[in-house]
Amino acid sequence: MSLATAIARRLYGQSGSQHRVSRLPVSVAVWGIAVGLMVMVVSVCVMLGFKREIRLKVEGFAGDIELLNGESVYAANASPIVVDSTVVQMLAAVPGVEHVQRFASIGGMLKTDDAFQGIMLKGIAEDYDTAFLARHVVAGCLPRFSADSLSQQIVVSRLVADALHLSVGDRVYAYFFAQAVRARRYTVAAVYETHLREFDSRVVYTDMPAVQQLAGWAPGQCAGAELRLTSFDDIGQVLADVHALMHQSRDAYGAVYVPYSIVELYPGLFSWLDVLDTNVYVILVLMLLLSIFTMTAGLLIIILERTRFIAIMKSIGATNAQLRSIFLRLAAMLVGRGMLWGNVLGIGLCLLQAHLHLVRLDAATYYLDSVPVALPWPVIILINAATLLITLMALIVPTHLVARVHPARVMRFE
Repeated sequence: MSLATAIARRLYGQSGSQHRVSRLPVSVAVWGIAVGLMVMVVSVCVMLGFKREIRLKVEGFAGDIELLNGESVYAANASPIVVDSTVVQMLAAVPGVEHVQRFASIGGMLKTDDAFQGIMLKGIAEDYDTAFLARHVVAGCLPRFSADSLSQQIVVSRLVADALHLSVGDRVYAYFFAQAVRARRYTVAAVYETHLREFDSRVVYTDMPAVQQLAGWAPGQCAGAELRLTSFDDIGQVLADVHALMHQSRDAYGAVYVPYSIVELYPGLFSWLDVLDTNVYVILVLMLLLSIFTMTAGLLIIILERTRFIAIMKSIGATNAQLRSIFLRLAAMLVGRGMLWGNVLGIGLCLLQAHLHLVRLDAATYYLDSVPVALPWPVIILINAATLLITLMALIVPTHLVARVHPARVMRFE
């Protein structure tokens, strides 16, 4: 252990002697760091948790990437495209693709005696991953979706069920206007609720053959395929790979395969999520400034209180650089204590919220019924490292105050 570190530890740990630093500036400095770091950790965890939950809900409805007919994106109804087993195998072989599932869709309307609701009827089969839908079922049970049979059962959202006064087991008429007016009568098998109003207000699930029949599509045609990725972070690379794989490819009817990411298909939602990043950056800067200000003020008071100590050290040969090193090490110990408490409080609050959901939200406004949190340990470690480094760099300036202490002048007034 160096001499500077030993002296700094003695100044930090002593109590009841003349070398004890006053409690007030130490408390202000330590809790300034603690509160600042706590707010930074909580803000980042909430922001990342919120973005993750919204993204997972959008993925549940649309996958990470959709392979569509090039004419479908801006059309009221999806244009058909052939996604056979050969295409599915090609897509599944792309690095980063975890699952490929086909779907069909058509716009229509559900009508009861006293109300009606516009919908997008989405047909899915047994190869469709219904885990997301099953997690959000609030009434009834999911039917067994098939690519070969028609069950005449549908799964509606609670938003649609409430608008039409439907419950599980009720029968409802559906009308479709793709080529000619067609009517079907369905039974409500289950009700789901995700709080994502953009989808809950219109997406209704049924068997894929029912939608293919309503749309008048040829065998093998569907609206497209959804690609689920192993990691959302790879979406840019996977999208580029799928583009290269399907470049200018056409199906048996001449339709062009075009892949789109969910960021491209739903730009409004993801632009809104990007705004959260700006808010968190502002909070991080403000909290860092708070930490620097409180720690600088505390260190200045500590140095001013230690003028006699500085004078004695200089009189026995200590240099300004050695004294600055002592006080910088003392500041690092105080910053470390504040960061310890900040992490305990910040991570502790996040864990409490994650398990107990203490802070609730208005789901109609925020798409979630409680504040979501994530614990990204690499990000938390980075926040801690940046706080320590930036704060200590800022504290180099006030340590230069020791150069203005002259032993002769101090001793004269003692």
